[in-house]
Amino acid sequence: MTSQDQAKQVAPVGFDEEGGALQLGELSELLGYSLKRAQLKVFEDFLRCMAPLQLTPAQFSVLLLLDKNPGRNQTEIANTLGILRPNFVSLLDALESRDLLTRMRSPSDRRSHVLMLTDKGRATLARAKKLVATRHEARLIEVLGPAEHKALLGMMAKIAREF
Repeated sequence: MTSQDQAKQVAPVGFDEEGGALQLGELSELLGYSLKRAQLKVFEDFLRCMAPLQLTPAQFSVLLLLDKNPGRNQTEIANTLGILRPNFVSLLDALESRDLLTRMRSPSDRRSHVLMLTDKGRATLARAKKLVATRHEARLIEVLGPAEHKALLGMMAKIAREF
């Protein structure tokens, strides 16, 4: 195999065989594609920031919701976050095994479980919120500027609410 053949096999995604950037064409004009690419970059940064706490974006979201809504049931939290039941159960298993939350039978509906943060969960969330604010969101604000950051949050909320 020639060195040129080897280079073709390991060309990075988004580049052609000669190492030049691929032309995105209409993809660059599609909002869904741009949102997905941005989401991947944002999640990569979030995971780097949360590495010391080993929290995913979904886990962090669950902890945040439970902090503001203690004692809500699994279905309410999963539906609010748009997480499918099988995926949510495994996410809760992971958080519960780390003693970050606890599941208890609902006193009003024995078929349902309510969720509560543990003391360790509240402490972990406090650390996570500080990391997100001082590193992750701070980087996004640095890239966008405060006004564009706020505007983008508003636009994303509008899409989620009205689309």
